[in-house]
Formats: sequence, C-alpha cells, structure tokens
Amino acid sequence: MFDDEYFDGEDKLEYLLSEYEKMKADQPHDFIDEDGFELLVDYLVAEGKNTDAFQACNIGTEQYPFSAGLLLRKGEILADEKKYGQALKVLDQLFSVDPNNLEAILLQSDVLLSQQKYEEAILFLENKIPLFDGQEKTELLLELADVYDEFEEFDAVFYALKRILDYDYRNEEALHKICFWAEFTRKHEESVAIHQHITDEDPYNAIAWFNLGAAYQGLKLYEKAIDAYEFCVAIDERFEYAYRNMGDAYIKLRWYEKAIEVLEKHLEIAKPEDVIFEAIGHCWEKQKNFGQARLYYRKASQLNPEDDEIYYRIGETYAKEAQWEKAVKSFSVALHLDKDNATYCMALGNCLMELDVAKEALVCYLNAVRLKPNVKTTWMALVRGLYLAKFYDEAMIQLEIAINNCGEKPEFTYYRSAILMAQGKSKEAIIHLENAYVEAPKKLNCLLHLNPEILQHPMVADAIARNKKRS
Repeated sequence: MFDDEYFDGEDKLEYLLSEYEKMKADQPHDFIDEDGFELLVDYLVAEGKNTDAFQACNIGTEQYPFSAGLLLRKGEILADEKKYGQALKVLDQLFSVDPNNLEAILLQSDVLLSQQKYEEAILFLENKIPLFDGQEKTELLLELADVYDEFEEFDAVFYALKRILDYDYRNEEALHKICFWAEFTRKHEESVAIHQHITDEDPYNAIAWFNLGAAYQGLKLYEKAIDAYEFCVAIDERFEYAYRNMGDAYIKLRWYEKAIEVLEKHLEIAKPEDVIFEAIGHCWEKQKNFGQARLYYRKASQLNPEDDEIYYRIGETYAKEAQWEKAVKSFSVALHLDKDNATYCMALGNCLMELDVAKEALVCYLNAVRLKPNVKTTWMALVRGLYLAKFYDEAMIQLEIAINNCGEKPEFTYYRSAILMAQGKSKEAIIHLENAYVEAPKKLNCLLHLNPEILQHPMVADAIARNKKRS
C-alpha cells in the first residue's frame, strides 16, 4: 500500500480515509491491506461512528474473509449494539479461522453474560481454560470469576481465584480479589490455609501476609492477625491497609495505645481519612481522655461535615464530663443532620433533663418513641422523663402504651412500682416490685437509674431483703 517510513500516524490515517472513500465511490484507489482496514475500523469506533465502522468491517471481510482481527471488531460492534445473536454468529466464523483467539473467547463470554446465559458461559470458559497457560489462562480464570459473580455463585468466585493462585501465587489481581471474597463468603479458614502456603513458598509476598492477617481477623484471632500484618509492613512499610486493619485488631483487643500508634502511622503514609481520625478519637475516648477524643473527632468532622455520628460522639464525650450545655449543642447538630434518629433524640432529652429543661426534654423523648415505637429503651426514657418531671399520671398512661407496643418487660414492672410509690399507692407498688424482682433481680439497677432514693424507703428495702432470702 505504502511505506510506513514516510507516514506518521495522522498522515497514515488521513491517507487511509481518503483511499477508503474512493473505494466506496468506485473510484480508482490505492490498495488497503488488512492492517489498514483494522486501523480504519478502530478510528471510526473511537469517533462513535459504529455504523460506518461496521460497514468498513463488511468491506474488509469481503476482501479478507479469514481476518480474525476484522471478524473480532465486527463482533465487538454487534455486541456493543446489543445484537448478541449476530455477534455470536460472527464469533463462530472467527473460531473456524482461529479457534483459540483469546480476545474472541472473552468477547463470547461477555455476550453470553449479557444474555444471562450464565451456565453456558461457564461451560464455554471451562472448555477453553485447559488450552491455555500462563497469563492467558489467568485472564480466562478471572473472566470465569466475573461470570460466577454475575451468576451469584459466590463460593465459586473464591475457588476460581484460588485456581489462579495454585500456579501463580504472585498474581496481584487474584490476591487482592480473593481477600474480599474470603471475607464475603466467610471462607476464613480456607483463606488461612491458602495464604500460609503462599507465605511459606514466598515469604516476601506482602499481599499474601496481608490476606493472611485479614483471614485471621475474620476468625477473631486478633493477635495472629497482628503478627501477619507486622510481617506485611516489614516487607512494605507503606502498605496502608495493613496499618488500618492492625489498628482495628488492636481496638478489638482493647489495646488502645497500640491502636493509636499504628493508626497514626497510617496517617503518616496515606491521605487523611475521617474514619481513621474517628477511630483514633474512639481510642482516646475509651481511655477517658475526652479532650483528645474530641480533637480527633473534630478532625474527622472537618473531612466529613455531614457525618452526624461524629457530632453524636463529640456530644457523648461532653456528657461523660457532665458538660451538658456543650453536649446539647453537639447532639443538636447530629439531630439536625439526621432528624429521624431516635438515639439522638434520647441523648438530647437526657441532657435537657440534666439542665432542668423538662418540657423540652419530654418533646425529645416523644419524638424518640414516635420514631422507634417498638424499642423498649425509647419508652423507658420517656417514662423516666415524665417521672422525674412528676407527671405521674401521664407516666402511667405512657407505660401502658409502652407495654402495648413492646410487651411486658421487667423494666416496665419496676417503673410501674416506682410510679405507684410516688402516687402514694405503696402496697400495690410493693406487689409489682416483688414480681419484677422475682422475674429479673439483676434488672433492679433500672430502678436505681430512675430514682436511687427509692431504695431507702423502708417498705422497698424490706421487700428486696425478703426476696433476696427466698432466692
């Protein structure tokens, strides 16, 4: 056709387009070889001119009927246009010319997948996989894993990836994917065995050590997980997810100082993330260093100002220090961001009760029971608020509604006893107290939470002492 030495890419393409237009117009033109037609088709597809590209494929295959490249492009265009039946016919032609064309095999799998012919796609790939080795075999097994994923045969996804690692334990794509699927399918024990074998064979494989740590973590063997992550970061000190997971493992073990140390290391090597700041804040909170906890929670909120839970956590630290007004502000922000959160309503109500703003607190409790009418704790908060505000009759009414929504609970019986005692109905109160104590003696503390002084009442003290002797 022409000597490539005298053309750069754009000149070659312009020349081809010119000669191709002459060909279509039955005008004298230079010869266009097979590679030239492939280049034309690729250009037209890139320009979004699929109809013109398909025409070029047809003209090209008339001249080169055994061109696997042109047949492949024709099949791709048909598949892109969702003409799957026609695409499969073209691929049949291609396989008669080149039965082991990897791109065509992958395309046929994709077409069958688009038709939701999952079992046919699996059988097709399984028949082809033994014909390949090395990277080509890996590509087909990765495709097989994708088909199983679409078919929702998730265990089979795991085993397809394992087949890759059986002969190529350094394949990063398979290593990364199998870690996810081991977690998703809860195949932690099998993952441990796989990655123990890999680390024995290849002790400097950082991803395999990470996967081993993740598998141990899934089994809640946190110390073994940490050991594996330590190997991982010794090999690759910038393996950020190892520090993240190690931090989580230390938190599960309640080794908060170590958790802070590794999470701070994560911050040194990776882009700051709100979840990391929040985790460090959680560790400081668990160590009762509420000021440091707030420092990190605020850093988290700066990165994710719409995260209501962070403001709730800040509020909790203030509440633990009895800084009620500051707690109210934080809980209010959380509730503003998530108006339908019953937990935030109760937290805000509790702070307002501490500030002796009972009516506003009761509005919060009422919102909580409206949002979560079947949750016992929301009703307990409302009834407690009414009791502390000395609305005893209303407290009893709401207690009956609570029982209708949640059923009889020992806590409700204890609360009934306290309300009756406050109403001066001491004999009836003692009967309910004894019933509650017999049913659930360990839940007597809910009465303490409601009114610690009630236990000093002689009749209450006698009833508890009497029933303790019986038990």
